[in-house]
Amino acid sequence: MKKYILAVILSVVSLTACGGKSDITAPDSKLDPCTIRFSWWGGDDRHQATNEAIQLWNKIHPDIKITAEYGGWDGWTEKVSAQLSGGTAPDVMQINYDWLVSFSPDGKGFYNLRQLDSLDLSQFDNDVLSFGEVDGILNAVTVSVSGRAMFYNSEIYKRFNAEYPSTWNELLALGEKFSQEEIYPIDLDIQSGGTAWYLAVVYVQQKTGREFLSMDGELGFTEDDIKLALDFYKQLEDNHVIRTVDVRTDEDGSAALYQSPEFIDGRVAGVLEWGSSVGKYEMALPEDVLETGVLLSDDNGNNSGWLIKPTVMYAISKDTEYPDESAEFMNFLLNDEKCAEILGTTRGIPSSHIAEKALESSGKLVGLAQECDELLENADTVTISPYMELQQMKDFYNTAIEKVSYGKADTAEAAHEMYISITEYLEKIRK
Repeated sequence: MKKYILAVILSVVSLTACGGKSDITAPDSKLDPCTIRFSWWGGDDRHQATNEAIQLWNKIHPDIKITAEYGGWDGWTEKVSAQLSGGTAPDVMQINYDWLVSFSPDGKGFYNLRQLDSLDLSQFDNDVLSFGEVDGILNAVTVSVSGRAMFYNSEIYKRFNAEYPSTWNELLALGEKFSQEEIYPIDLDIQSGGTAWYLAVVYVQQKTGREFLSMDGELGFTEDDIKLALDFYKQLEDNHVIRTVDVRTDEDGSAALYQSPEFIDGRVAGVLEWGSSVGKYEMALPEDVLETGVLLSDDNGNNSGWLIKPTVMYAISKDTEYPDESAEFMNFLLNDEKCAEILGTTRGIPSSHIAEKALESSGKLVGLAQECDELLENADTVTISPYMELQQMKDFYNTAIEKVSYGKADTAEAAHEMYISITEYLEKIRK
């Protein structure tokens, strides 16, 4: 997918938990003994693999202890934001794309990674590195680049003798077939924030050729485009393709979709998910049950408009007492071949050339993440603006969708309110 990445120049602040430096150094190294905090979010597949990688690090560097801090995505941005503002952020952090806009608008919110010799940046293409640059300062390194695709429960589809949809109209038509047993052909995880709007954006970008947001935060959709997106979302509900917000909330509660009985028991037979995160859904079902579908297109086979982005990035606290040790650990996560084999594709297909080759050589460059990557490589993709994933923007999307779903506003009213809210917000925060 790297050849499709657009170079980006974008327009997150912390303290650490290491103690004072010691005169004793780790054997055969210039690193100082210390404790480094490392935080990330994800599903169980990512947690298990990352903890195993940390165990490998501990064998190599027994004097540098890694304290792992991890959890699910829901509420993670708010947690890290509180840590950053309170001066308690970890030394090394997995960060999201939009955090550069939120927490480092001047490029000084994180450590300048180009100042750290322990970090081998030669393994990354310049266009990949550019995602982590803010005003010419490298704040973060992109772990992988991916997008969302459709994944289906093959057992449920076989029961209904149904084919995976290839067009939007085929997706809409599936609802009637599945409604006979009150099963839904897909669903959109309301806990992950913006998933429903993401699919609607792809639909409208494909239909109009206009991009929702530019890289510098300019709104590319008209009010009519937003209405078209909300109309499409309402069609999905009305055609029994997805559950209404009320039904999803009532049935899933606060659980993420991959943890819900509705998905695990097969009442929801498909999901829209990042290739870098689909493993958590895969683990929730029996082996080889979840399968990759094609990128949905119009009736003429045009599958443009699908979105890609840096899936996750690694950054170092600008106030860490141990930048060299933190950089060495980050380099291990990104470029160590054995570590790459342990982590696999739990964060997507590695952007690091040496890590990608290690996976390929070990036969681990396979599975749903790889299939998703290949789909997106062969499509006319659009790189997500970092502004699209800001929490306030997600609140605008979800508010509009909820009002339409609950019948509190029609699509025209919700589109007008959303258009005004987004326009005013972007004007306020854009550099």
